[in-house]
Amino acid sequence: MVFEKIKKIMAEQLGLDENDITMDTSFEELGVDSLDLFQIIIEIEEEFGLQIEDAEAIKTVSEAVKFVEDNIEQ
Repeated sequence: MVFEKIKKIMAEQLGLDENDITMDTSFEELGVDSLDLFQIIIEIEEEFGLQIEDAEAIKTVSEAVKFVEDNIEQ
């Protein structure tokens, strides 16, 4: 579920097809720049009610999913 929501957010922000985004996809592969990352992180924070302090540390879709899963379970 978390992956599906993050994939949707990223596809919308980057103008990509959701099928182009997998758990193994890195932000670099998608051409994510700092502004894109900022917008994606804001959307993820709003969607899941989280605060992501170190967004630069998240480099892949799987890292984003793991961060959300680890922090919404608490």
